[in-house]
Amino acid sequence: MTAARNPRLAKVHIARKELAIEDGAYRAMLARITGHDSAADCNDQQLEAVLDELKAKGWKPRVVQGGKLRGRQGQVTFDDPAIRRRPADHPVARKARALWISLHQLGAVRNRSNAALESFACRQLGVEVFQWADQGQGFKLIEALKAMAEREGWSQDVSGYRGPAAVQVLKDRLAALIETRKATRCSD
Repeated sequence: MTAARNPRLAKVHIARKELAIEDGAYRAMLARITGHDSAADCNDQQLEAVLDELKAKGWKPRVVQGGKLRGRQGQVTFDDPAIRRRPADHPVARKARALWISLHQLGAVRNRSNAALESFACRQLGVEVFQWADQGQGFKLIEALKAMAEREGWSQDVSGYRGPAAVQVLKDRLAALIETRKATRCSD
């Protein structure tokens, strides 16, 4: 599977929906073009052939101005105009976002945006979209972010603390480290 496979598959499904092609006709078209009755079974070249057919039927992919990441509240538009979605919202993603913003406050991360976290997560986990990562992969991301925090001097050890007390200890350590760094910068 190549890095561009899932966006192609997403485009096929979006085009089918936008053209209002009924299931029987869609599966017949897939079988005629690819020999498969499901787009999920198609390889990259077959998906491209299906997309060409859908374009011939009148589907026009949306073009994102400038081809760059841009977003609105709760929505991110990626280079591939067929993929529009909210940032990852599962519990691991929320924890990763909190760590990411904290690392930004420490100066370990230059860009605190969701798009930057998404890019980092995708590189770390080898997935195309962070939302698609399973909980085990999310755990690896959290551990990578904790390791970054430790390298910055923000201890992540909460042994002996549970629940809200553990969270408060981490917040207090973060605040203390930020204040120490501010004082150090001011005295330089």
